[in-house]
Amino acid sequence: MSENENDDRPLEPAERVKVVTEAAPGGEEEYRWHTGLNRPTGVPDAIEFIDVHKAFGRNKILKGLNLGLPEGKISMILGPSGTGKSVCIKHMVGLLYPDDGDVLVHGESVPNLRDEELFEMRKKFGVLFQDGALFGSMNLLDNVAFPLRQHTDKAEEEIMAIVDARLAEVGLTEAGDKMPNELSGGMRKRAGFARALVLDPDIVLFDEPDSGLDPVRTALLCELIQEIHQENGGAYTVITHDIMSARRVAEYIAVLWRGRIVESGPAEELFESDNDFVRQFLSGSAQGPLGME
Repeated sequence: MSENENDDRPLEPAERVKVVTEAAPGGEEEYRWHTGLNRPTGVPDAIEFIDVHKAFGRNKILKGLNLGLPEGKISMILGPSGTGKSVCIKHMVGLLYPDDGDVLVHGESVPNLRDEELFEMRKKFGVLFQDGALFGSMNLLDNVAFPLRQHTDKAEEEIMAIVDARLAEVGLTEAGDKMPNELSGGMRKRAGFARALVLDPDIVLFDEPDSGLDPVRTALLCELIQEIHQENGGAYTVITHDIMSARRVAEYIAVLWRGRIVESGPAEELFESDNDFVRQFLSGSAQGPLGME
């Protein structure tokens, strides 16, 4: 923010969410660890949540969420199970809308987009779901080609060239004719990753990509995410509660708990945080404010 309090210039997207105090009014006990501190990265935000509230019936999931996810980085939203991490992803792509607050993608308000604008905005995204979300009736080639056939007018020869390149990128060159039920869990994840990349997205979202994988395959998938990000760039956001994955690939970390951000910032700074909750969660310690509830 400007140091001049009388500076009325419009804020740039990267300036809108920097340091937010998320401690609840009146010092609510359950939010005593939530500083809301967002350590700056020096780059604009690709995605921003501004005071987002979301409830399902009486169950309040997001409770004034403020978060910026930087352009060109591998970001991770970490937190205990059931804290709203996957709900965040659905807000980013317009599958859910906030009850209050706003979600911005490259400065555009997702809830305020018209249907045709939302359709175009979603082309910026590639999404890898927990199970890969492959169509069981299609072989791997057709699964990966599906977004290109649906959203472009490319000739089939060009589509197959793109599909072959993406399958090679994830190490599945020889698996194109296989059906999803013939693939291991790790292969399905890689196939889903290839499909997420075929439209050359600006932003790639990973919803619990390590779910169902053993430690070795999780490490290999993390390595693949790093390699492809280095090659293609863009804003990658990974939703997980796996600390080892965060240590392997995260460049930016946001810790989510009870519907708000506890702290966020460059990964190396979060791992050195003096916040008791952040330190406990990122170290996997039994000692600290997080219990079995």
